[in-house]
Amino acid sequence: MTARKPLPKLLLATTNAGKIREYTAMLDDLAVQVVTLKEAGVTTDVEETGATIRENAIIKAEAYARLSGLPTLADDSGLEVDALGSDPGVRSARYGDKQTDKERNDLVLEKLRGVPDQWRHARFRCVIAIARPGRKVLTSEGVCDGMIARQAKGSLGFGYDPIFYLPEMHRHMAELALGLKNQISHRGKAMEGARDLVQQILDESTVAP
Repeated sequence: MTARKPLPKLLLATTNAGKIREYTAMLDDLAVQVVTLKEAGVTTDVEETGATIRENAIIKAEAYARLSGLPTLADDSGLEVDALGSDPGVRSARYGDKQTDKERNDLVLEKLRGVPDQWRHARFRCVIAIARPGRKVLTSEGVCDGMIARQAKGSLGFGYDPIFYLPEMHRHMAELALGLKNQISHRGKAMEGARDLVQQILDESTVAP
């Protein structure tokens, strides 16, 4: 009986439990073994020194592909609020030097105190970068439009999800079940373009014996 070849590995370059859960679900129907940084034994914390979300995604993808020797999917994402001059943007994960999601959400809400609904437009932006050692990095971008609510609501998301309101759905992002969120979110939209890139890399990857 012929032994079945192992599935090719794809390193998911994040320690964010929410992102790991979402990307694992989005990649579930591809013939790939998703590997986390912990499972790959990679403990290096790559510094995000880029001036844009795209630059940070590429920096992480290239660095972790080099460290692991594996095809690597990395992303960077951010919340852009028009009334705040597109802040927090690339600084979303460290906005105001706050340490927790709740503190960052509270800061955004405080900065928008008194701002009328018609001026509370915002968007989530995500760039996925896929890298292999010594090869050109491939990228895909997704955007999800909405507005900043007046208070946090929902417990199913993470990051700024509780204060991000989707008018057409009459719900906050943090109120959406995972499957629905992956269909409409910035990460889900970025993955629509990234799936073919992932498959291309997997097809070209050499499966270890």
